[in-house]
Amino acid sequence: MIEPLNETLAPRPTAKAVTVVVPAFNEAAHIAEEMRVLDAAMQKTGWEYELLIIDDGSTDGTADAASNAGFRVLQRRQNRGYGAALKAGTRNAKYPWILITDADGTYPVESIPELLALTEHNDMVVGARIGNTVKIPLIRRPAKAFLRWLASYLAERPLPDINSGMRVMHRTLIEKYEHLLPDGFSFTTTITLATACNKHPVVYHPIDYHARLGNSKIRAKHAIDFTLLILRIIIVFNPLKVFVPLGFFLGVVGIGKFVYDIFRDNLSESAVLGILGASLMWAVGMLADQNARLSNKKEPVQR
Repeated sequence: MIEPLNETLAPRPTAKAVTVVVPAFNEAAHIAEEMRVLDAAMQKTGWEYELLIIDDGSTDGTADAASNAGFRVLQRRQNRGYGAALKAGTRNAKYPWILITDADGTYPVESIPELLALTEHNDMVVGARIGNTVKIPLIRRPAKAFLRWLASYLAERPLPDINSGMRVMHRTLIEKYEHLLPDGFSFTTTITLATACNKHPVVYHPIDYHARLGNSKIRAKHAIDFTLLILRIIIVFNPLKVFVPLGFFLGVVGIGKFVYDIFRDNLSESAVLGILGASLMWAVGMLADQNARLSNKKEPVQR
């Protein structure tokens, strides 16, 4: 059955119950079979569950293929993006825990029971793609490694996988940061950084990662988007990690040029600008840090 999206919040019972949200865009060729495999895996968990497919404006009959196979589908007429689909699924979920996974066969459904078992003392459990079999294209690995290093450095804690699409999150965690979560692919990266910077209890569990079915929606330009996103989110939560290094760099350049100018007996504008720029960066960083501390209340997620 295909239903229109309801953007209002659904009630939240308190039990070991999970809504599995599966965003789908032009996955008609394999969506039905993937959902059957997912359903079979969920039956073995012992959890109460529902499967919820969010068809994000597909043009190939994805919604019909899933609905005809007996699965619940919420259909959006126009494509809004991966993050928008996840947020819509959360708003329409019946249960307090949200499990997300993809419809392209990349994530191992056999790992779901292990992820669910780790929710008792955590707000989020991430399936980190560091298992024995990880089929990430070689061309993407350098960019992913750089983004993972940058995010870990800025968040001040190791982040084995910043944008895994298989994870379990308490619904109230998503609601807490919904105003920051983008509509595109950066949804998972954003909530990873938000939880890391605000010291939420999060655990990373190793999983495998299979070659995808169909065509990937990730493009090379997304690497730049992810980099800018990481910097933007860190400025929201921990701005000194960005402004202090920038100020230090400008200060070193300015002082170095100042010393050079002294030996040449010719003080230049660039030396003055470098030192002033460093001072300005540190001042802005201090103001941003004070604002972040006032606006980001590190309250525990209410269950």
